[in-house]
This record gives sequence, structure tokens and C-alpha cells, in this order.
Amino acid sequence: MRNAFLRLLLGGAVAVFCLNGSAFTSSAASLAANQTLGFGKGKLLTFTYHQNYACVDEPLTDLDFNGIPMESDAAEFQMPICQVATEPSIDPAGGAINKTAHIYVLVPMFSVDNDQNAADALPCPAGVRSSTVCGSALGNFLISAFGNVPEGFKTTPLVATQCPDPGSAPGTCTTHTSSLDLAPALAALGKIPSPATANIFVPTPNHTHIIDNDLTNHKNPIWWEVRPVLVLNQADWPAADGSSGITSVRAMDAAENANRAIEVPSNFFLFFGSMKMPM
Repeated sequence: MRNAFLRLLLGGAVAVFCLNGSAFTSSAASLAANQTLGFGKGKLLTFTYHQNYACVDEPLTDLDFNGIPMESDAAEFQMPICQVATEPSIDPAGGAINKTAHIYVLVPMFSVDNDQNAADALPCPAGVRSSTVCGSALGNFLISAFGNVPEGFKTTPLVATQCPDPGSAPGTCTTHTSSLDLAPALAALGKIPSPATANIFVPTPNHTHIIDNDLTNHKNPIWWEVRPVLVLNQADWPAADGSSGITSVRAMDAAENANRAIEVPSNFFLFFGSMKMPM
């Protein structure tokens, strides 16, 4: 069983592509504007996105914590609230959530160099809410709460990730949201009073993708629920070319069962198809 214990904090930064292997470098360079790389069944995959993301807000939910359910609060859904550790009952197509495919978003929640420089934390991407926590303010919080700035939060991480897209700004990736609300997760961690009473937005983290083995060759696009997975051990982080680390759901489950990774749900969905990368 996957560990769904809520110990989560996310952030975003640009990906560093000082990559292992010419095959990966070639694959990344050949991506179309609406594609990212991913892993599944130990293989490198290409995901092709066919429309914008969606963050589901159901009629009786209150994602902005103002005491008014969404059905009576028009302002709540004018700018999407993509919330970690909140799971709706349906996906964007109205299908039951227990039948929706999963995309596991691996976030490097370790620091290769025990980073103590708050200024290394990711800046705010263009277009995010003015209340988004980023830069040195985010860095100071991370150092206070976790002892360092993890690679998932760095402007220049020391591990390779698949999002942001190569050469793109921190907190960006094709058709992804650029910010996430961590308030429910932080409340569960005891970092803020519980239950949460206000949104806490941060830029979307540096991350790498994993999907289930039986969906690796699913060319037709479908909705996928984003399930963040915090990777706590550097040794588990996947090599850029997939030659080591977590590159399958089986390896991810093993890390979670050993308490080296933590998985949580979200109300964030992506719409894409998957194909194996040609050898």
C-alpha cells in the first residue's frame, strides 16, 4: 500500500540538463512544444498534451477557505486553485476518481549540498498570484522547517528533472499550472494551524513523471490525476536517461513502503497521451 501520510511541501525551479547519456539529450531536444518526457516500466516516454490542465472545484468545496461553498462563490473559481492533499470525487470529465489514471510527480525533497542560502529558492513565475511565496521568503521558510533548500525548490537544482521544459523558466511546464496551494498539506504537518484557513501558494516544483506500467503506450489522450510523490533519498532519484533510480511504479512503491518517499493526492489533472520513446 502506498504511503499517503501528509508530509508535503512543494516548490519549483528550472531544470538542469547536464544530462547522462547522449540518447536523453537527443530526446529532450526533439520534444515538441506540447510534450514532456516521463518514465514508465523503466523506460523513457514522451507525453503529448492536448489541452490545458484542470483543477477540479466541486459545488460544495471551499478551496479559498472563506466559508462559502464554491456553488455560491463565483470568485473562487475565476483563477484555478490547484491544491495539494485535496482530492475531488470526480475528474474533469465527470468520471469517478477511483477510475482515473494516475501520473506520479516525483519531487526531489533532498538537498545535494545541504543548501543554506535562502536566495537559492525559486522565484515566482510570470502570471502567478501576487500572494505567491517565492524567492528568499520561501528559502527562509524551507531552511527553518526542513533544514535546507531542497532541490525541488531551487532555481538551479543539482539533479536533472523533466519539468520545467529544457531552457524554460522556474515553475513552468507545458499545460501545467504554475503554482500550487499547500495549505492543507502544511496544516497536516503542523506548520500552520489546522484546519487551514487561507491559501498558501508556491510555484510548481521541479519534478519528474512516472505512470503505471499498463498505460505507457496510451497514445489517445486521457485525464490523469496528478499525485505528488516526495522523494527523500538522493539515491532513489532517477537518472536523466532512466538508467537508475525510480523509473517505474514498482520502484516508487518500494521507496514509499521503506519511508523514503511520500505520496499524496491533489485536485490537479493533466490531459495527455503517452508513447514509448524510440530506441
